[in-house]
Amino acid sequence: MTVNTRALYAPLLTAGSLGGLLAAFLGVPAGWVLLWVGLLLPLLALVARFSPLRSGAVAASLGVAAVALWPVPLMWGKASWLEACGAAAFWALPALGALVAGGHLRRQASRMRQAVRDGRRDQQLELARDLHDFVAHDVSAIVVQAQAARFVADKDPEHALRALERIEAAGLGALASMDRTVHALREAAGAQSASVPGTSELAVLVERFEGGVLEADPAAVRELSREADTTAYRVAVEALTNVRRHAPGAAVVRVRLHRAAEGIELSVANSAPARGPSALLGLRRRGGGTGLAGLRGRVEAAGGTLRAGASADGGWRVCAVFPARGHSLG
Repeated sequence: MTVNTRALYAPLLTAGSLGGLLAAFLGVPAGWVLLWVGLLLPLLALVARFSPLRSGAVAASLGVAAVALWPVPLMWGKASWLEACGAAAFWALPALGALVAGGHLRRQASRMRQAVRDGRRDQQLELARDLHDFVAHDVSAIVVQAQAARFVADKDPEHALRALERIEAAGLGALASMDRTVHALREAAGAQSASVPGTSELAVLVERFEGGVLEADPAAVRELSREADTTAYRVAVEALTNVRRHAPGAAVVRVRLHRAAEGIELSVANSAPARGPSALLGLRRRGGGTGLAGLRGRVEAAGGTLRAGASADGGWRVCAVFPARGHSLG
């Protein structure tokens, strides 16, 4: 049904109402007028459903009046004014019922459109968080590696060369993350779905992180639900990004995924950062992004819990616990 066709409902109802009233008062046989009333009722419902409010209100008022008043000319001289009013009120009921039915469908369609708009807005916010979680990790790595290469370029060219290789790998990772975001945007327009990274990619993620060590129990990975699996990966990305930003001098960063008493636990712990030029440079860029507060909301939405705090050796530890598949955290 096109927009032009819907725009004709109000004029059709207006013309039909005026013509029907005229026919009733000119003495057209009651059978024809009753048939005309039957055609006005669906038009009333269509006007209430599709027409603009201003023109629809005028057309609907004429339509209700036409349906309600059609028997009045037939009763002139044969019934009292009270009986005529009663007949008009009786015939007004189906007209009002048609308006209510059309208005209900209009309200349902409006609520559906609002739900679609809300869903698109939520998806945009989700994509913004994803862009931070995945791209900021690689961009932070590029910044830190470039800073480190600048300090050692004169004294240790081989170390600078390795830093450039890591910068290249981080840049390619950032491009891949952007591609996933673009694919997600295309998916919203009906394109093919793009895969969401999960714990199966933790090894690649940690491998790009200097000093990173991964301990992952395959059995624990299999017990994660799909939502928990992708959320666990995001926890690791956010935690590693924060290490690069705020503790670039940490010698060891250990990522561990295993079965614990509470459920499936993912922890990211870094040793105390070294105090030096690179550490100070790494601390310059603070804030931004969704941070641990936004990450906690993601984890809780997946049914888990998130803790973060200083460790005994002066480092920092982020720990997320998710329920095993088919279980819930107590």
